[in-house]
Amino acid sequence: MSTVTLVKVKGASTAALNTKSKRIESIDLLRGTVMIIMALDHVRDYFHSDAFLYEPTDLALTNVPLFLTRFITHYCAPIFVFLAGASAYLYGAKKSRKELSFFLLTRGIWLVLVELFIVSLFRTFNPTYIYSNLQVIWAIGISMIALAAIIYMKRGFILCLGIVLMAGHNLLDNVHVPGDNMLSFLWALLHEMKQFTIGHFLIRIHYPLLPWIGIMATGYYFGYLYSRGYNSVKRNKTLLCLGSGAIMLFLILRSFNLYGDAAHWSIQKDNVFTLLSFLNVSKYPPSFLYILVTLGPALIFLALAEKPLNVITEKIAIFGRVAMFYYLAHILLIHVLATISAVILGYKFSDMVLSTSLTNAAGLKGYGFNLTFVYNVWIALILLLYPLCKRFDEYKRRHQSIKWWLSYF
Repeated sequence: MSTVTLVKVKGASTAALNTKSKRIESIDLLRGTVMIIMALDHVRDYFHSDAFLYEPTDLALTNVPLFLTRFITHYCAPIFVFLAGASAYLYGAKKSRKELSFFLLTRGIWLVLVELFIVSLFRTFNPTYIYSNLQVIWAIGISMIALAAIIYMKRGFILCLGIVLMAGHNLLDNVHVPGDNMLSFLWALLHEMKQFTIGHFLIRIHYPLLPWIGIMATGYYFGYLYSRGYNSVKRNKTLLCLGSGAIMLFLILRSFNLYGDAAHWSIQKDNVFTLLSFLNVSKYPPSFLYILVTLGPALIFLALAEKPLNVITEKIAIFGRVAMFYYLAHILLIHVLATISAVILGYKFSDMVLSTSLTNAAGLKGYGFNLTFVYNVWIALILLLYPLCKRFDEYKRRHQSIKWWLSYF
């Protein structure tokens, strides 16, 4: 290889690495933070003994540490979807609207396939795909497909649509379509978490779509705040005001049980559990109050985090830069670790090959550990994933401009 060629290769590599400076580090930091927190809930699903007995937000059975362990992870999905919308806007800043629409359409289809075939396999280890649980990757995929059309609207209309879907969908809380027919299935896709048996297959619609499409559309609108040349002081003031306003609106609506969540809070056995009842908002589908109490702090975080990364935040941001890789890797690794743990406890490997949800697996009766063990596994998981994510981040930054498929991953 000639000296000139070596110089060109080295220069290309340096230029690729320098793309880091073009990224918005506060967004990467927020995304990385919620990705780390998200893993806690998935570890709890696969390792906590009480997960087989009751929901952690069931105030009749839960305890404070368990409730808060679940509540903190509420922030992950809406922030992830909101930032996906903002990132779509930023990606499209250098593209034509047609190019962006095609990218959103194809990436959305890809994410739906990832949920159906890769995530499902990693969650169940069952290659027959007899059980599918349509969760956040599915919701992001369908929302991107919808956004592929939404971006042709005027920006003001996009914001209005997002607000209507986020704030208005609770008007449909009392609309139910019983049975296992097609109409019931379609309604579940839009607004009601439900499980269906279709032939030999069990399909659980965990993330009804209407509010998630609204969150992504709103995130897309807010991506404008990060467009080139936008005044950073004005941006941060806007984010602080809107974040604080969202929290205040949550407190007002929730205090008087006015609107926004079908599950009203009530006085409990003591003040602590009364506070838990106040915080116990609905995720499936995400209520308007759920959206307010999660995205409000997220906007404030973005405003306060807009400063140079330090040694710790740089490491957290790495997870945010390789979110898809991290998501798939952490699901697979959690299931592998849970399988090893089950075998050590005397269960069979086949008990972790699932044809239903983990907590309904008959062969795993009695399996599980306490909450302290869950936290230890979570910390170990993050430490194991960090070097993998760092390596992939370096690879991605070096090859992003020459390997088109990385933008889908």
